[in-house]
Amino acid sequence: MSGFWANLQAQEGMAGFQWVALAFVVFAVLLGAMIPAQRAKLRNAVLLFGVACVGLALSAFLFNPALKIGEQTVFYKLLHWTSLLLAWIAFINVVSVLVADVLLHSLRLELPRILRDLLLALAYVVAALTLLTRVGVDLTGIVATSAVMTAVIGFSLQDTLGNIIGGVALQLERTINIDDWIRINDKYEGRVTEIRWRQTSIETRDWDTVVIPNSFLLKNQVVVLGKREGLPRQHRQWVYFNVDFRYPPADVIYWVEKALQAEPIPDVAATPPPHCLSTDIHESYITYAARYWLKDLAATDPTNSIVRTRVYAALKRGGIPLSIPAQTLFITEDDAARRKRKSEEDLQQRVTVLQNVAFLHGLTAEELRQLASHLHFAPFVRGEAIMVQGATAHSLYLMNLGEAEVRVTADGGKLSSVVAQLEPGDFFGEMGLMTGEPRAATVVALTDVECYRLDKEAFREIVQSRPELLESVSHILAERRMELEEAREGLNEEAKQLRMAHAKNDMLERIRRFFTM
Repeated sequence: MSGFWANLQAQEGMAGFQWVALAFVVFAVLLGAMIPAQRAKLRNAVLLFGVACVGLALSAFLFNPALKIGEQTVFYKLLHWTSLLLAWIAFINVVSVLVADVLLHSLRLELPRILRDLLLALAYVVAALTLLTRVGVDLTGIVATSAVMTAVIGFSLQDTLGNIIGGVALQLERTINIDDWIRINDKYEGRVTEIRWRQTSIETRDWDTVVIPNSFLLKNQVVVLGKREGLPRQHRQWVYFNVDFRYPPADVIYWVEKALQAEPIPDVAATPPPHCLSTDIHESYITYAARYWLKDLAATDPTNSIVRTRVYAALKRGGIPLSIPAQTLFITEDDAARRKRKSEEDLQQRVTVLQNVAFLHGLTAEELRQLASHLHFAPFVRGEAIMVQGATAHSLYLMNLGEAEVRVTADGGKLSSVVAQLEPGDFFGEMGLMTGEPRAATVVALTDVECYRLDKEAFREIVQSRPELLESVSHILAERRMELEEAREGLNEEAKQLRMAHAKNDMLERIRRFFTM
């Protein structure tokens, strides 16, 4: 027995070989306890090392001179070299786990799987060539032959090699990673489950696995969904719906956004918040989209379903029906009497609006009708600026529907303050109409607003026919101007009266110059 161990240690050049083997097995077992994910690999390494030990023991037995099998025989060399190669492969596998899963992991570094496999393959080749050198094999002929074989193999397996190179490039560049959601040529969409030497596998939302050659990924357009550097993965989703065009877009958007933002929706990001916008206008309906950012890209259909139910309920609460495919034929009997009646109704509504303007109270009914025929209908949607501070415009606005607010910006400032609220029956912009001075404030629509606009040229006809109106107009405008100055400067009654007399004369002169009278 002592001769057997002596032969084993002699042929390996290693004293205490049995203790080295035992230490290897114990180390592999401890490493497997530390890293459960690599237990299968370590178990295979131990089995491989066991096979190598059996081969080495058999070669040590054959090394016995009594059997007359010399160390120069082909069978002995092959058995001995193969056993050593298996032992080195087992050792390299254990060392790779130690380096990649213990040392580099502690440094928060992670090697791509393909790079690990490539380094292992290189280590195997180096070990094999080193062992061949030890047994006296001339590597020159092998290298020359391998060059020719490499060219032949490379030509015949160019597609396979292209896939392998593509896999290496994908992992080294980290363009696509495991768990990324990708879309390929707008045809395939799914989560990356693995990137191997030849192919990349993605799992679709239907739980189908699509295997895609790596060379195909390099040659085609690949979109990584929701991927932003340093930010959580969120992908924008659109849920479209149609509403009859007779319902104001501002109302539709208001009700839908109120429903989407009232309570959190599962898998919907809070920032940016979900919102609604109009995307297209058709013959009889407007297309809208509820837009949100999805956190779990596997839950597109369930989340879209929740959003649709909220949109449906919100429109129901607002009394806004979804449009349905239909064609409606409107037949109206039109004659001169009907046209005259409709025109009279519209003109009377405009006269009513003009009657709310204080400085027009001196006009006769006929003059009001004349002025009403020159009014221009001017609608605005929520958030629009009806007039802008500093702009020059010779027109007056009369509100018929909706709400607005008056904002004033200090000289050179960027922030504006709200100084008044406007409701139906109010008017604004009278100084631009009567004197031509720039707008003193900005008026912004808080809701959908319907206004009538009265321009300078329309009012000129009234002024030229009745110039005496200018005194009453100037008096009313001067009073409105003094009310603003009183609020801004805190004037007492005496100062107010002194300024009022001057303001009235100044206002009258400015109006006359503006209308060149």
